Amino acid sequence: MIANSPLDSCLASANGTAQPLYFKSGENHLFGWLHRPSRPFEPKLGVVICGPFGYESICAHRGVREFAEGIVDAGIPALRFDYLGTGDSADSEENDDHVKLWTRDVIAAIHELRSRTGVERICLLGIRLGALLATLAATECRMVEALILVGPVVSGKRYVRELRTAQLAGIALAGTAPADGNPEASRNNSGALEAGGFSLSAATLQSLVAADLMTAAPPPVSSMLILDNDKLPSAHRWAESLTHTGIELEYRRLPGLIEMAMTAPQFAVAPRAMIETTRHWLATVAAPLETGKTTELSRIQASTTSLESFDTILPLAGGQTSAQAPIAERPVFISAGAALFGIVTEPRLDEKRRRGVILLNPGADSHIGASRMYVSLARRWARRGYFVLRLDLAGIGDSATRPGHADDEVFPDEAVDDIRSAIEFMRSLYAIVDMTLAGLCSGAYHALRAAVAGANVNRILMVNPQNYFWKKGMTLEQVQLVEVVHNPGLYRRRVLSPRAWLRMFSGQVDVSRIAVIYFHRLRLAAETSVRTLGRRVGVRLPNDLGWELEKIVGNGIRTTFLFARGEPGIELLRLQAGSKVSQLGDRCRVRIVDSGDHIFSRREHRAIMEDVLSEELFTRANGGAEPTAPRASGSAIHALK
Repeated sequence: MIANSPLDSCLASANGTAQPLYFKSGENHLFGWLHRPSRPFEPKLGVVICGPFGYESICAHRGVREFAEGIVDAGIPALRFDYLGTGDSADSEENDDHVKLWTRDVIAAIHELRSRTGVERICLLGIRLGALLATLAATECRMVEALILVGPVVSGKRYVRELRTAQLAGIALAGTAPADGNPEASRNNSGALEAGGFSLSAATLQSLVAADLMTAAPPPVSSMLILDNDKLPSAHRWAESLTHTGIELEYRRLPGLIEMAMTAPQFAVAPRAMIETTRHWLATVAAPLETGKTTELSRIQASTTSLESFDTILPLAGGQTSAQAPIAERPVFISAGAALFGIVTEPRLDEKRRRGVILLNPGADSHIGASRMYVSLARRWARRGYFVLRLDLAGIGDSATRPGHADDEVFPDEAVDDIRSAIEFMRSLYAIVDMTLAGLCSGAYHALRAAVAGANVNRILMVNPQNYFWKKGMTLEQVQLVEVVHNPGLYRRRVLSPRAWLRMFSGQVDVSRIAVIYFHRLRLAAETSVRTLGRRVGVRLPNDLGWELEKIVGNGIRTTFLFARGEPGIELLRLQAGSKVSQLGDRCRVRIVDSGDHIFSRREHRAIMEDVLSEELFTRANGGAEPTAPRASGSAIHALK
């Protein structure tokens, strides 16, 4: 398959298509998706979607996509995009005022939508922080006639307080504090705030604190729809203050915001009521076409679509010095029973070595990875000569969903087929001879399963896997082995706590679940003993991780596990693989980092993880050359004992 050929450059939905593209905002390039209806209802109206920020954007990826598809169902084109320094867009300077930059990005997206579709009227749909940015952009861009604001951030000061609370909660859960004792410390950005794996600069925080829609002038639009959170409404007072401004305003409290933007992606649900309300409201804003003109306007738009040229390459700097050759990124589609989407980061044009990496989704996070770590790794490794594909498995991120399967299915059996198709794609398109699979959490699981299934790879890099086997029909809500390994120790520590007993007797503790966990723990211990005995007498039993690892390395696949200290996957590896790991020696390495949570959400911990992972990739691909030392002090790296 050839990347970006005309037949493979978009995703089709029931009532339209979605096409990836890059466009300029100032001197920078942004990534976006242009959603086009197959039969325009009102081609003079278009919608630009301004998504939320940070962890909310990770959770809401599916919801934002379905908002766009719902708008297309109404016959209206829509553009969703990533702000500078987020998602698949170009990186930004960390000390910049991102409120200012992202407002400019919204205006650039408006111009892009107009130039691509010929629409004359613009509606901005903003979600959470995106709603604040949309409102700010509307005051600067007179082309905006309408606003749809979903759970809007009305007070930037209050939003910053929410982020600080989330930051402190994350630190408390991790049980550690930054080395300097300041939870807001950032390596190069003093005064920055980091929450949920995403940072805001001091300048950005200052602009946010100053932003208050209650005291600002009403946005200069003719129509507004405010969809507030039904459980914790935040925009009611502001909506009331706008009733006498001449704006045609509709205010609704609807369910769905928390389930879309504040729930882990594998459990997140698109806000159907909000999407349906948006579709119906847009139908009233978009004046119907005059009778007899639909066919002609559709013909003109179809002609424009077929002739226009989409920007499908993102140029990126080669490194810290201008003398280094640039790298580039491009969106690709891969056929694998469902249309798979990914972004390939390509090294400089004169790169002779044919080395590739495929990064696999962590959970139901999209191809940017948790805390956008996959974007950072892909660009870093491309600067060292690797072709790196950030892949969305079927049903996740921006890939299509297989018929008969649910969206955001984390452990489908067909994932191995997706991975095989991606490997074939990379080897065919780029003539890759050295291939690596890498992933965090479920991405690590799928890398392991693909290697066991005989995928044509040279190396697998697994970060914090939490299980090594998955039975068809299991659900994420059921008791997992990660609980079986981790929770009994936790319960033992709490057995002498009066508060814990009080919670149990008051019905706040699920005693039956604890009993199930202890039962599974006993069963796991028994299975471990049986497997160990089986290995001694030469009998290979089902679900024997030790035997599978021996098979993998016997096929010449170098294997690396990388864990944060305290991850339950470490103990599970000991139980299910036994002494085989140590017997395999350097062919199966286990690295343990003293700091970090499951997704390495803190920046300094993520930097260590990326360094160790890069060291495993570079040194093991080059016979011990190119060592990369961890950048942060005080975080030792250990082998499994």
